[in-house]
Amino acid sequence: MHLTPWPIVLPAAAGIAAGVAAWGAVHHSSQLFGPALCRTRRASQIALTFDDGPNPSITPGLLALLEKRDVRATFFLVGRFARACPALVREIAARGHTIGNHTETHPNLVLCSLRRVQDEIARCQASIVGALHATATEPPKWLRPPFGYRLPHVWTAARRAGLAGVVMWSLTAYDWKPQPPERLIARLAHVAQRRAIAAAGQGGEIVLLHDGDFRRLGADQGHVLVALEHWLPRWQDAGFEFVTIDQAAGATAKTA
Repeated sequence: MHLTPWPIVLPAAAGIAAGVAAWGAVHHSSQLFGPALCRTRRASQIALTFDDGPNPSITPGLLALLEKRDVRATFFLVGRFARACPALVREIAARGHTIGNHTETHPNLVLCSLRRVQDEIARCQASIVGALHATATEPPKWLRPPFGYRLPHVWTAARRAGLAGVVMWSLTAYDWKPQPPERLIARLAHVAQRRAIAAAGQGGEIVLLHDGDFRRLGADQGHVLVALEHWLPRWQDAGFEFVTIDQAAGATAKTA
């Protein structure tokens, strides 16, 4: 009796396709659904990025620490928090940091229509521009999708909004929940440990950190401040250079 393989092959192929699509939608280094900046150009460069702010309980202390160490970073702001804390948005810009778009309300964009994604990006742009008011700072040029989740329509919406592109990361610190600072300090040791790998041609780290919690203002992110107080001088002593996403993108067209 001749048995056709299609009842087996087709479901298997569909499963593989679904797995690839899921990986493309959520993995930080995926380029499947549009180009995304994931690394700096050189192994000696670190781009510190902070999501879900501004947060009045931690962002001012973080800005003071970065100023003390002469470090510039990138802050991906939630629009509704930018509207609630406009003076803090202006302080981030005044201190020379890059400001990015993290949508107005931090939804899962994979579950949103193109129209909703465009609205989230546009409203966040308006909130940040409104907070910056009469300053000479340019509007955000970069989008970081909430949770890092994206499908092709996210990249499309970002370009239609006039943004330069999508920014992901190469290293996440899993720092969004309150935790002992020692745990985060140990996790950030990977930045230096992975330098030899990056030196082989993969570039340097874009580090994902959080100065806020998208669910509410005033979140306890003190462990982030303590961990950076530990690591910033050590990274500088090791010869790392800190760059913003504007600087990283200006130095390279590399997105993977």
